[in-house]
Amino acid sequence: MELEKSIRRIGRKVCFAHSAYHMHVKFEERKTGISSFQVRSVEELKEHLSEVDVVVISMMWRNELLRDAPNLKYIQSISSGTDHFDRGALRERGIRLASASGANANAVAEHAMALMLSLRRHVHTGRDNQSAKLWRGMISDLDSREDELAGKTLLVVGYGRIGSRLGKIAKAFNMNVIAVKQDVSVGAESADEVYDKSRLFELLPRADVVALTCPLTSETENLITASALRAMKPSAHLINVARGKVVDEGALIAALESRSLRAAGLDVTREEPLPPESPLWRLPNVLITPHTAAETCAYEDNVIDILIENLSRLGRGEQTLRNQVV
Repeated sequence: MELEKSIRRIGRKVCFAHSAYHMHVKFEERKTGISSFQVRSVEELKEHLSEVDVVVISMMWRNELLRDAPNLKYIQSISSGTDHFDRGALRERGIRLASASGANANAVAEHAMALMLSLRRHVHTGRDNQSAKLWRGMISDLDSREDELAGKTLLVVGYGRIGSRLGKIAKAFNMNVIAVKQDVSVGAESADEVYDKSRLFELLPRADVVALTCPLTSETENLITASALRAMKPSAHLINVARGKVVDEGALIAALESRSLRAAGLDVTREEPLPPESPLWRLPNVLITPHTAAETCAYEDNVIDILIENLSRLGRGEQTLRNQVV
């Protein structure tokens, strides 16, 4: 009862805005006593935004929607990324914002490992061959043959919740793990070596796999440039489960086409959905998943855990949110 009262002080009506997730159903199961509903499109959101105090949303958000939200007090992002929210405008209006950081850490780390394994074991081309009813023979060329992860060096760029979880999984495969992170003093227990992000270029030549798990910021946008790709081993694999804009996509395509980079596993691209004319679709040394690394049957409940905790904090008058952004 006390929790319900605390939550109700900040949220009289909650809108869940997502085209696929069943947020509303999961929230109703918590029996908070708060009225809530779900919208599946931006157009539907615009119709109801004036009624709500809290919006739970991710890529459906448009900053111009603030004009239609006079009562909005709190935005809970469904994703860990919040670069599409105008933080200055939210501060000006006194609207709080929190991310879903950590809700998808295990799922994204497992997905990154799945991409790594698929490329090393040629699972992606095996599926292509299955569709073509082709029983491929053994490969004599050592540079083209399947390989093992054991003994390989993984460089994880961004060693937060996702990166550190990936590091732990990689250690179970007997990989050597190097972490690059902003604050080297905390949170790198599972890595063999930890370095400040300024050391990235000197570490790239050592890596057999480079995994990007960093947030998109002004510092990480185009972090992986043509120069960075040239610094990597020709036999190396690039895994991106961060954001598409962390990589210079034109330079990546050129490196993959010339085979100066062996392969890439991409859950994210600069433009999403990836346009049909993109060369990435046709490259045999690329494995693409449609920004689904965070997808899991537990995701709705994980986000709602954060939402309820933050509604409780706001209801009690606390200033600090879990995963606070604004």
